Amino acid sequence: MPKSQVRKKKVYTPPTDVRPTTTASARTKPSPVWLPALAVSLIVLGIGWLVVYYLSEQAYPVMSWGYWNLAVGFGAMVGSLIVLSRWR
Repeated sequence: MPKSQVRKKKVYTPPTDVRPTTTASARTKPSPVWLPALAVSLIVLGIGWLVVYYLSEQAYPVMSWGYWNLAVGFGAMVGSLIVLSRWR
């Protein structure tokens, strides 16, 4: 019986114009120190706002806002997620 041919695999070399450059990573600066502090404070503020709202039986922080107090608490937490998306 005849022997089958052995296939040789070619070594892949990516094109030179597609390779990532190291200068792009050198241009990005690290995040400022206040950014994670702001994000943590927004999370704590949002959770604190909601806890006070529920434990005071909807009388505090602002009684006239009613259920908009929920929007303020959750808005602060969403704001912290937006701030954290800028963290490098």
